[in-house]
Amino acid sequence: MRKPSPQKGHFAWDKYLKETCSIPAPPHCFKQSYTPPTNEFKISMKLEAQDPRNTTSTCIATVVGLTGARLRLRLDGSDNKNDFWRLVDSAEIQPIGNCEKVGGMLQPPLGFRLNASSWPMFLLKTLNGAEMAPLRIFHKEPPSPSQNFFKMGMKLEAVDRKNPHFICPATIGEVRGSEVLITFDGWRGAFDYWCRYDSRDIFPVGWCSLTGDNLQPPGTKVIPKSPFSTPDVISEKSTMHSGTKTLLEHHPGQRGRKPGRKRGRTSKALTNHPNFPPSKAMEPLKFPKKRGPKPGSKRKPRTSLNPAPTSPTTSTPEPDTSTVPQDAATIPSSAMHAPTVCIYLNKSGSTGPHLDKKKIQQLPDHFGPARASVVLQQAVQACIDCAYNQKIVFSFLKQGHGGEIISAMFDHEQHTLNLPAVNSITYVLRFLEKLCHNLRSDNLFGNQPFTQHHVQHSREYDHNRYLPGETFIFNDGLPGPLEPLLDPMDSALNAVSASSPSRNSRDYRLQGYRHLHQPSSLTQCGISVLHRLSAGGSDRYLGSRDTSRLGTRDPSAWRVEDVMQFVKEADPQLGPHADLFRKHEIDGKALLLLRSDMMMKYMGLKLGPALKLTYHIDKLKQGKF
Repeated sequence: MRKPSPQKGHFAWDKYLKETCSIPAPPHCFKQSYTPPTNEFKISMKLEAQDPRNTTSTCIATVVGLTGARLRLRLDGSDNKNDFWRLVDSAEIQPIGNCEKVGGMLQPPLGFRLNASSWPMFLLKTLNGAEMAPLRIFHKEPPSPSQNFFKMGMKLEAVDRKNPHFICPATIGEVRGSEVLITFDGWRGAFDYWCRYDSRDIFPVGWCSLTGDNLQPPGTKVIPKSPFSTPDVISEKSTMHSGTKTLLEHHPGQRGRKPGRKRGRTSKALTNHPNFPPSKAMEPLKFPKKRGPKPGSKRKPRTSLNPAPTSPTTSTPEPDTSTVPQDAATIPSSAMHAPTVCIYLNKSGSTGPHLDKKKIQQLPDHFGPARASVVLQQAVQACIDCAYNQKIVFSFLKQGHGGEIISAMFDHEQHTLNLPAVNSITYVLRFLEKLCHNLRSDNLFGNQPFTQHHVQHSREYDHNRYLPGETFIFNDGLPGPLEPLLDPMDSALNAVSASSPSRNSRDYRLQGYRHLHQPSSLTQCGISVLHRLSAGGSDRYLGSRDTSRLGTRDPSAWRVEDVMQFVKEADPQLGPHADLFRKHEIDGKALLLLRSDMMMKYMGLKLGPALKLTYHIDKLKQGKF
């Protein structure tokens, strides 16, 4: 374990508590050891850890940094953009072999840089000759407090979750059930967060001093000492400043106006710390509002969730985890079991306006083999990670239930969302098809490798390959059966007009309708398109078309019979619903006013047919038929 710096930190809790007339939260409020655990880990040691972006997966991790009682970990097979921190007594880290012992299976990390099929061999080579952390240096996780003992105004030390290598002075801003609001002293609310009272990211006052970790100073000067000690006076004084935070580039190791320094290690346990008053002093306190730093002060931009710290926290060179050892090793036999679902990435297609093609090229050729829910998560997360603006991709998704978790970073904070539960490659492909449709990109995913032939004909799919009855929560959050060729084109779904996989028969239908508004016969180009699509298997629709009645008339002038003909010819599967338009006496003008919700509510249509009709009506209004 790296020794703490002999230089004393310039921030003193004793003085700060007196100046702010505050009290520290007592140790029994925290899920932390009363005597901080010793850190005997070394750089490059390997262990098992939960993937923080996919908590259902246990992965191999390498220690790449040490500070106090915390470890900076990097999942083997990932890059250095997603390093994370764990305490040495965290239950989320275990010795190598624990996963097999409990009947689990080691998984590749989210964003595994190689082909997923190479994971077993990668695992073999990674563990061969590696220094594995011994069981004796792991510590048992401390128990949780029996209840939430925190009160508003108590002081503590807390991890800045947007810059997790920082631990900073903080205040309990609010208590709500089992959760507390962590507010960082001297900074405005952009960095505040809610957490459970038993979170491992919060520590008693004096924790960094005891462990040798770096405690960053508050973001601005503390409140001047006052002859009055009542909370009301403090609260009043806190309203006298309304400074704003400035986000200027400066040395990466700094937070606030001065770099944080480590404080010397002491041998006292937290139970004997002089800053902890008796529990009878536990009264709700009003506390000073946080203020931004003075003009001219500097602060590191908060643009990355897990930036690599270059402060005194880590001074050891990081190993290159992209280098794979060449020898063989023994791994749990359960890790070699081949999962069932695998989807392939089309890197030659158009990525549309929202995805970065260069980043797409850096993705693996396929996701899986793995469980369907894991593969779906990896694919969706890849789309988010490759987006120019992650918020746009995230906005196309709605909260599901029972699936894996994906995350996106925007508006200076991390957002997470549950995907729906899926259990087959059909479900996975259908979900991804709709997502690509909204992103206005060519179909990026398939269940077979994309050869040059597949790229040229990526839109010619069998329209029956998606089975009725599949249920998703996507865009509008409304679960319902997916009909074949379902296209989420309704404006209520916030969808956009784009390419969609199931094109064979629909391309024919769209091309067939385009000539309805042409006064002359089909052009040679139109005939060739129809001939090409007819050869693809859609000629069975040609014989039943009678376009003479609709070809020269404005849709707003259509009679009820014309509308019925339009519905039947738009999609043969909509034919059984044509009589509803006669029953409700819907003519051309009424047709152009229809929306999917109206058709479902007043006409009794299900979601699938309503979405299809909305799509064709929108095309009709745009004059694209």
